[in-house]
Amino acid sequence: MRWTQWRNSVLSSPVFQQWAARLPIFASVSRRRASSAFDLVAGFSYSQVLFAAVQVGLLDLLDVGPCDAGEIARSTGLSRDAATRLLRAAAALRLAEEVAPDCWMLGQQGAALRSNPGALAMVRHHALLYEDLADPLKLLRQDRSLPTALSSFWHYTTETDRKTADRYSTLMAASQEMVARQALSAYRFDRHRKLLDVGGGHGAFVNAVAPACPSLELGIFDLPPVLAGITGVPDRVALHPGDFFADRLPTGYDCITLVRILHDHDDDRCMQILRAIREALPPGGRLVIAEPMAGTPGAEAMGDAYFGLYLWAMNSGRPRTPAEYGDMLQAAGFGRWQRKRTPMPVIATLIVSSC
Repeated sequence: MRWTQWRNSVLSSPVFQQWAARLPIFASVSRRRASSAFDLVAGFSYSQVLFAAVQVGLLDLLDVGPCDAGEIARSTGLSRDAATRLLRAAAALRLAEEVAPDCWMLGQQGAALRSNPGALAMVRHHALLYEDLADPLKLLRQDRSLPTALSSFWHYTTETDRKTADRYSTLMAASQEMVARQALSAYRFDRHRKLLDVGGGHGAFVNAVAPACPSLELGIFDLPPVLAGITGVPDRVALHPGDFFADRLPTGYDCITLVRILHDHDDDRCMQILRAIREALPPGGRLVIAEPMAGTPGAEAMGDAYFGLYLWAMNSGRPRTPAEYGDMLQAAGFGRWQRKRTPMPVIATLIVSSC
């Protein structure tokens, strides 16, 4: 505590800042810290540049081949000056790259995003988050029972109409594909005989597992209006309609997965889900939890800064550390649990627990 107080007093001193900036050994560190501090101030502008680029299809246009600002203006309905301003902003974020004077192509970040439909779907969806975060203090102070843009989007029940359920499930499927790749790289699902994906939506996770584990029997448990919109899952996938807060889960599965489910719910609801799964699993059965988690080294900002406010705006859930999930699993009657590292913890961390 004293060390932290002393460090902060030194770093905040204008005298120290000027002294450090003049010394080569400290100058690069000072510049990085200044740049990082400015990123905190300008972060919303960066995200809006990305949002605008995705909205007008800039990444798709640049992927076709080199373009000039005039071509971008005609294709996007922007003026040439506005197109040039957007291109330069995108280039600053490495979404675009000026390879020759007024000759633009995808940048490194743009190429990576262009190939990730799940990330692009979330960028488009962020309009709702930005609406709720227009006044963050108002959001943090208001009663969480009051509706928000995000809570209105994500809220659905067994009575939800098919169109609303499809809208929800389509976005979930886009983001679950990213999580599925992380889960498959960190855990051998083919050690099991039957796997049930609880809250499996339109089957993005089981569709990823199916080719990797051809002998594994698969099932999805979700609300009836969600399952009604499923297409393209393998014939060996059994569909189980129900509500995990009201109905018993099907038995006979020796592995149950929760893919980006628990962090969307408050603690009492999470415990309901975990107890229902413990009751459904046989002795020796495994529960696999896959989602972004708080306190993950290298992904702290995603866990608490992004999902912390996102889930607050959603009026449900919170980011949790693996240790917090471990305590909840033991309280629900599970035995040992283990954290499994993934190649990209910013997308998901795995927890595996046995009965």
